[in-house]
Amino acid sequence: MSSIGLSTLLDIPLISRIRRNHGLEHASMHILSQRFPGRSFSGHSDGRGFWLIGDVSTEEVRIAVQEALVRMRAGELNLAVHPNCGTNFVASGILAALAAFMAFLGGGHRLRDRLERLPLAASLAILALIVANPLGIALQRQITTSGEPGALWVVSITSRRRGRLMVHRVLTAG
Repeated sequence: MSSIGLSTLLDIPLISRIRRNHGLEHASMHILSQRFPGRSFSGHSDGRGFWLIGDVSTEEVRIAVQEALVRMRAGELNLAVHPNCGTNFVASGILAALAAFMAFLGGGHRLRDRLERLPLAASLAILALIVANPLGIALQRQITTSGEPGALWVVSITSRRRGRLMVHRVLTAG
């Protein structure tokens, strides 16, 4: 039986597309955040492209996405990493939960025994959150995003208002 390495999995066409779309989503949000300080943006990537939620026009999204592609192709790979990525939040949640779990191991069954371990649990969870930030960034760089768009190109960008939110759908190919 052969062993499949991480790089082999990341090179599967669908996974590669999602990672490249995710990187382009982040890069686009970096550019939009610079152009529109104080505005909030969020996104979600898939194999067909990405969703970008933020109160800007379709034309502003188009300009940002095209600039992101140009800059990434010019070597600005760090644009693919974003501090507010869900990868960071997942890493934080998992590490904090594991730290708290470990603090309560062997703590007894009485409420008083568990309460006595609460400061340890909080300390370990804080330590885990400190470690989680660079871990989340590393996970983005190595696994969940790609700063190398390759042959990725924009097929279309459509927008619609959903209540108070402006939702943009960026479809890609390549």
